[in-house]
Amino acid sequence: MLTIRLSRVGKKNIPLYRVIISEKHKDLYGDCLEILGSYNPHTKELKINVEKTKYWISMGAGISNTVNNLLIEKKIIEGKKLKASKNRKSKKTPAPVSVASTTVVATPAPAKTEVAPIPAQAETMPASVAEPKTEQSAV
Repeated sequence: MLTIRLSRVGKKNIPLYRVIISEKHKDLYGDCLEILGSYNPHTKELKINVEKTKYWISMGAGISNTVNNLLIEKKIIEGKKLKASKNRKSKKTPAPVSVASTTVVATPAPAKTEVAPIPAQAETMPASVAEPKTEQSAV
């Protein structure tokens, strides 16, 4: 499926974006079918070829949420804005759980089984193994 989306270009910490059309699962930095325009997030300037963009949309190309919102802002297409970023879990502590909403279910403890003790067997070891010999140095 073809998708109209942004591809990042520009220097480190100074992002600039190209509006491109490419396969949805293809790498953003690889080959694309066509460059439709550019977007500068610092000046909020969108330069785009409107005719080519409308052509690809009429041919069934999808639009990423960010590009969709940009096109709606510039009144190139009509529609509702979409949520562009994913929800990320915050690292805040979870809200306290009320005691009334928590139910405790008692489960029976597993039955203990009796194990007969094993009688101790006297091990017979040779005296040389039982007590290691120590060498005494003659001074």
